[in-house]
Parts: sequence; C-alpha cells; structure tokens
Amino acid sequence: MLLVRNMPRLLKQFVPPLIGFLLGYMWRVLDSSPLETTSSLENDLPLFTGPSSTLLVLVISSPSNSLLRSTIRETWLSVSKKNHNFKAFFVIGERSLNSKQVYDLSQEKVRHDDLLLLPMHDSYGTLTSKVLKSFEFSQKNFKFDYLLKCDDDTFVDIEKVVDELEQQNEPTLYWGFFDGRAPVQTKGKWADPQYRLCDKYIPYALGGGYVLGRSLVQYMADNSRMLELFNSEDASVGTWLAGLKVKRKHDSRFDTEWKSRGCSNQFVVTHKQTQADMKIKWKRLAKYGSICEGAETKVRLSYNYDWSKPPSECCIRSDHSLP
Repeated sequence: MLLVRNMPRLLKQFVPPLIGFLLGYMWRVLDSSPLETTSSLENDLPLFTGPSSTLLVLVISSPSNSLLRSTIRETWLSVSKKNHNFKAFFVIGERSLNSKQVYDLSQEKVRHDDLLLLPMHDSYGTLTSKVLKSFEFSQKNFKFDYLLKCDDDTFVDIEKVVDELEQQNEPTLYWGFFDGRAPVQTKGKWADPQYRLCDKYIPYALGGGYVLGRSLVQYMADNSRMLELFNSEDASVGTWLAGLKVKRKHDSRFDTEWKSRGCSNQFVVTHKQTQADMKIKWKRLAKYGSICEGAETKVRLSYNYDWSKPPSECCIRSDHSLP
C-alpha cells in the first residue's frame, strides 16, 4: 500500500531524468553517424588490392597541380614497375572543390588510376593531417615494406632507391636528410603555436622526401587519434617517432632542404624542382645514368649528422666531399 501511495511521487522524480537520458543518447547516435561516415577512409576511398611492394611512393599533391603530376608520370615515375617493385600514388584532398576541379580530377583518375583522394580540405594548414591520413589508408589497404613520402616538386631516382631498399631488412628505417637545430617558428606561415616541447624541433627528416619502414607507418596509423598535429608535417613525424626504437639514417644524397644545394650525380632525392628541371634530369638519367647537365654544381655545403652530439651541435657544414 505504501508503494502504491508513493507511486506518483516516484514517477515524477525518476521518469523525467530517464526520458532525458534516453533522448540524449538517441540524439548523440543520430548526430554522430554522418561524421563517422565522412571521416572513415574505408567508406570514402576505394580499396586497392595487389601483391606486396618493396616501396610505396606517396607524392603529396594538390588539386590544381595536374601539370606537375603529368611531368612526374612522364619522368621518374615512368620507370618500369615490372623490373622495380614499387607502387605510386598522388595524394589529394577532395573536399570543397569547384565543379571544374571535380571534373578534371575524375577524368585524371580514370586515365591514370593513381590518385589517392582523401575526404578532407586540401591546404597547407591541413598538410600534417593529410600526410597522417595517407599513412592510415596505406597501412590498411596496401602491402609494402617501405613508404616514400615526397612532394610534387621532388625528383627521385626511383631505381636506385628501390634497389637499395631491397638490399636491407629494416622495418623501423627512417631515412632522409635530418635536422636537429630547426627553431620552432612563432610567426608567419610556418608558425607552430602548439609545439611546446622545446624551442627547437626534435630531430626529423626534411619533408621534401623521406623513407619509412612499414613498422613505423603502422605505429603512426594505429595511434593516429592520439597524435598531436603540429603545423610542420615533417617535424610532426620526427616528434611522433621520437620515443621509438628507430633506425635513423641521415643521407646527404637527399637534397631536401628548403633550397636545393645544387646538382650532384649522387643525389637520390632532389626537392624544389620545376617541371623543366625534372625533364632535364630525367633525360640525362635515362640516357647517361646521371642527373646533372654538364658539371656538378654546389650552391652550399652539406653535412653529416653527428648523432653523438646534442641536436644543437649536430650539423656542421664543413665537409666539401659530401654531395
């Protein structure tokens, strides 16, 4: 009898909160579904299948850079994939494009089948996210031993890179041109206000081109939601890998600084190249096996990274014999 008598009061006390909880739960489920769909690479991107590759090349491009992509296809990416075990894709963000860009990219994709289109806006501000998402997609959908990330103004001696990688077994390889003294910028386009770990970036391979072993790509892909996205893509990668057991390999044959150091026939990766530069290098490489037209040139000295010293003392330009 007491329970019956108190029923109205109990209903008034407990039913409204219960209804509110149920409505709130249903709203969260309905509201989150579209976001999960648009952020899922599996749902937005086609799956690529095929045999395992020694090297997966990801060329970071932008929607409007079709001429650069064409030049790369006609030059260093024209190397026979039957004789050299690699795959290559151009990475582009496909959101918020105008109708002409959408049409042009769709036609380009049909013709070449080498565009990796990510469901995101394409800008310098989203570059770090773009690179990380490309790692995620590659880890889930490709079989490869190593991954080369480069830009669409980079020239690569792809035969030499693949041949050297096939001679080693380093799943934690991090290969490129390293810097340990780069100051964290506070103003301008390259400002990195979220980077508070130090006043200089943790040692990293410069973003014009670097190679990662599959284990490192897998680590970043698996932990992508926990990684801080700093403004500098290449410095972000170096920071994400800082605490891991990594085989860091500094190589002066990677000409990937903010400005090219000149031309050396020893270079395997050369950044800051125009379409004309690429065509000249490819013509010479295909005909003579060397990339420089005429004599080699040196605009400034390179350096060997001294891993025995603090990063601030890592990189002394004093050896004239280095490429």
